[in-house]
Amino acid sequence: MKKMFALAAIILSCVGTPALAQHNHDLMLAVEAPTRNADNKARDVYRHPYETLDFFGIKKTSTVVEMWPGTGWYTEILAPYLKAEGTLIAATFDRSDNPPAAYMANRVTALDKLLASDPVYSEVVISEQVSERVSEIAPAGTVDAILDFRNAHNWITAGPDNIVLAWHNALKTGGIVGIVDHRRGADEAFQPGTGYIHEQQLIDLMAKHGFALAARSEINANPADTKDHPGGVWNLPPTLQNVSDADRAKYLAIGESDRMTLKFVKE
Repeated sequence: MKKMFALAAIILSCVGTPALAQHNHDLMLAVEAPTRNADNKARDVYRHPYETLDFFGIKKTSTVVEMWPGTGWYTEILAPYLKAEGTLIAATFDRSDNPPAAYMANRVTALDKLLASDPVYSEVVISEQVSERVSEIAPAGTVDAILDFRNAHNWITAGPDNIVLAWHNALKTGGIVGIVDHRRGADEAFQPGTGYIHEQQLIDLMAKHGFALAARSEINANPADTKDHPGGVWNLPPTLQNVSDADRAKYLAIGESDRMTLKFVKE
């Protein structure tokens, strides 16, 4: 077993949208890993995993917490990338017998199944992130980066202070938080339940708990997303929830949601 929680902090840089400089061979290999699910890989055109992880400055020697990894879309990339020299901590939903929502138990079961499916996941460390209290997702001051993909719209209205305080406790000084989520237009009113949130909501919340905005990127932007769908982001692919056959082509043409990509640093 490699020694855990003893890696150097990431030096923050890069303001604005980075050029597509595919200089990280190990990260490219992880994105192209044969263990990735084919359906997940087909979504790279919308989720830009190489560019996103490169923008956040994730190194193969980093200790990384993946917040609420769900069924493991990013875990499939992060696990092989960090396996040899880094550490991946999967901070899952409530792992008790009585989580707040049934889908949480389903996601935990799905992730555990993924982790048991191949030796590439053998070094993934399991922890737990809940919103009801400040969780110890890793020993204090040991984590280089925390990554949160399309989760903020769920936790920002349910225990957000507990979530961000847990991150602050786990991170080293100078450690980063990378957040990707569905973006509401700045001039549009916040509408809970649509999946879309404002960038400024996150910026203000993070600043309240000792994080500074280091950079933002348009890597995951989608100007075709009108954000006025009756079912919110879930009308869009890949979910296409409650979409009629007549409207299916319209939503497929839009593609996945317009997303903010924000990088914060622990001060």
